[in-house]
Amino acid sequence: MKPALYLIPVTLSDVPLSQVLPAANIEVVRGIRHFIVENVRSARRFLKRCDRDIDIDGLTFYELNRHTDPKDIASYLAPLETGQPMGIISEAGCPAIADPGADVVAIAQRRGLTVIPLVGPSSILMGLMASGFNGQSFAFVGYLPIEAQARARRLKELEQRIMRDDQTQIFIETPYRNNTLLADLVKHLPGNLRLCVASDITGENERIVTHSIAQWAAQKPDFGKIPTIFLLYK
Repeated sequence: MKPALYLIPVTLSDVPLSQVLPAANIEVVRGIRHFIVENVRSARRFLKRCDRDIDIDGLTFYELNRHTDPKDIASYLAPLETGQPMGIISEAGCPAIADPGADVVAIAQRRGLTVIPLVGPSSILMGLMASGFNGQSFAFVGYLPIEAQARARRLKELEQRIMRDDQTQIFIETPYRNNTLLADLVKHLPGNLRLCVASDITGENERIVTHSIAQWAAQKPDFGKIPTIFLLYK
């Protein structure tokens, strides 16, 4: 197997792996013994879903998340530098996209190591694909501020960017605050702006709907505790 840093996508919902991941990804997983992961427990669970015969206890895991000391990250690539393939596993979706895995990928690139992204689901891109919004110019802006006034200012900035740059704006929220965010969008944005709410992507209850802000204001949808992507466009 080619020594490289393999970026291994994870399912977004509790569906069979075969519905969202190519069989080739499973073969790659079987050939790796060193993994950089966001959470060891969920990574072990994912690997067992890939192949129940994998010897989990024979694998080495390096945890990379907001608690990781930045000074430790570079050392995680030691196995790759000796010619052993390594994998990065996120909590969900594609590694290094809205994910701390980007930090170790940047180090690998600076060191001239091979990085190979594997095919898999990205809620950001899948939401954009289904929104009907501009897919040629878009920005993922992560989380919006929690504080009310700061959030209102940020929403006005996104509105201006949409109108000035003809650019789709994409953002997320912690699932239990989805309904509060939707209420703030309705409160602070003009009724003719369009909002796509994409929830439970690839899951059994997947719902991806685009309405004007005015149309959303007339509804009382419940997106509480459901992984959701929000997209804005004119």
